[in-house]
Amino acid sequence: MPGVSLTINDKKVRVPAGTTILEAARELNITIPTLCHDKRLSPFGACRLCVVEVRGRKNLPAACVTPVEEGMTVLTESPAVVEARRTIIELLLANHPLDCLTCEKSGNCRLQDYAYRYGVKRTPFEGTRDQLPLDDNNPFIIRDPNKCILCGKCVRACQEIRGQAVLGFAFRGPATRVVPPLDVSLGESDCVFCQNCVAVCPTGALRDKYLAGKGRWWEFQPEAVTCPFCANGCHFYLLRKEGKVVAVAAGGAAPGRPMCLRGRLALTLIFCEEPPQPQIKTEKGFAAVSWTEALGLEELAGKLWPK
Repeated sequence: MPGVSLTINDKKVRVPAGTTILEAARELNITIPTLCHDKRLSPFGACRLCVVEVRGRKNLPAACVTPVEEGMTVLTESPAVVEARRTIIELLLANHPLDCLTCEKSGNCRLQDYAYRYGVKRTPFEGTRDQLPLDDNNPFIIRDPNKCILCGKCVRACQEIRGQAVLGFAFRGPATRVVPPLDVSLGESDCVFCQNCVAVCPTGALRDKYLAGKGRWWEFQPEAVTCPFCANGCHFYLLRKEGKVVAVAAGGAAPGRPMCLRGRLALTLIFCEEPPQPQIKTEKGFAAVSWTEALGLEELAGKLWPK
């Protein structure tokens, strides 16, 4: 494959043709902030936070969707770039609750990280800050539409990793929201609660319900583990607090497949000292069941331990 030579922040690099500016910058260990980008998902270019300055161009292209060109000179932190990123963050905060003091995602929130990085303490813009109801009528995921920044990562993760397509964009303009079909709750939808969407959400819009009230991110000592229950090996985190594993959080799906609820539940049973009662979805709603039923091990358990 032919290569392309370019310069990023005065550093020369040669990468395969078709590489994006973002990917080329990462080859040089140059960090460009992103909110909507995930290398496992299709390019989206929605948040525009990854804009860079390309010498000779009038606009600031998004690095995640702009392919490199021979002889290109890129600046990732020029004054124009920094000003644009600050404005983008201010616009996002204009419609975002400023409740970092009590938000469960504080300390593990990309929006918070970038506001800190670019010194954005407040926004000069007057947003809507809707008071939309929480979607928490299921035992696994809390969906807070007020904290959604419409990056679309959850939509693409649900469609492209899981193949479920439960989440999608609805309504138009300032009223645009990410919702299940017909704007029903997750519990009423076809969601299987794999938490692929939770794993990619950069803010507190989608959260693991079991983690609610168990602590802030900096209080946990996360330990990366690989799920051993099938050959694919999805990634999870054991969250320790005061020496105890208090929860198992979704990390990332193995290439070519989604994470599954069964794997996370099994890890929760094995590692958590106080695992919650498992629940499954029935025609009448969610019902508490035994661990053997939740993990689909009833037949195996019956043969191993016949009554």
